[in-house]
Amino acid sequence: MAMAIIGIAMSSCKKENNEIINSETEGLLKIMEMSDDEYTVELYSSTGNFQLGYNEVYLRLKERASGNYQTTVNFSWVPIMNMMTTTHSCPKSSIQKETGKETLYSGYIVFQMPENADEHWTLTINYETAASTGSVSNQISVPPSIYKKVSVFTGTDSKKYIIALVQPQKPTVAINDLTLGLFSMESMMLFPQVTNYQISFDPRMPDMGNHSSPNNENPTISDADWMYHGKLSLTMTGRWKLNLMVRNQDGNIVKGENVTNTQDSSLFLEVEAN
Repeated sequence: MAMAIIGIAMSSCKKENNEIINSETEGLLKIMEMSDDEYTVELYSSTGNFQLGYNEVYLRLKERASGNYQTTVNFSWVPIMNMMTTTHSCPKSSIQKETGKETLYSGYIVFQMPENADEHWTLTINYETAASTGSVSNQISVPPSIYKKVSVFTGTDSKKYIIALVQPQKPTVAINDLTLGLFSMESMMLFPQVTNYQISFDPRMPDMGNHSSPNNENPTISDADWMYHGKLSLTMTGRWKLNLMVRNQDGNIVKGENVTNTQDSSLFLEVEAN
């Protein structure tokens, strides 16, 4: 009887633990799985796919033999665009464990160009546990986007930059939290964050006389994530164009122009308010 009670208790604890682990991906959709002989890496996001521009990606590592998810993992990743004549990477973060989670890790990738018939992205994920070290790699899909969520530009300083819309991912007719990521292209593989510039924006609605909106706040850098945070006011449903201007640490314009009656900025992003 004692053994039976112990067995019931162990089964109950295992069931409860499985329920906790399964709940860690609640609200997320699986993008794909990538496996080697020992482990499977599960990739999740809020949409269940990769998109052009900013992607918040969640990861878990599962041992194939036991089905157990690992609670202590060192992850790193390398996204590569395989072009006709060259390869390059893109802006990406390190991968950290989600606060309050046992098995879930997260980071971001900013895909600056879409796939096409002849060029595609691959993603390699390296993992390290107490017992094993390995790597998995797969081709991934990054299709074109209807709206411009990321822009690659050459500044007046002849350097290449990438600016991406981080938030809002689901814009509404309201004052939305605005987050932008700004990165420089130091090499084909290295895209560090630019954290000491100034960004201003002028939202306009091209299909409605190019009118703007009140109560916008230009984004400023936050040392919590080294992104630029502000407020975006959207007063109508439909497509909005975020005309941007980027200045360097000396206040000199790197890219972008003020909106006039005859001209928008050459640097912009787009959102659709619902």
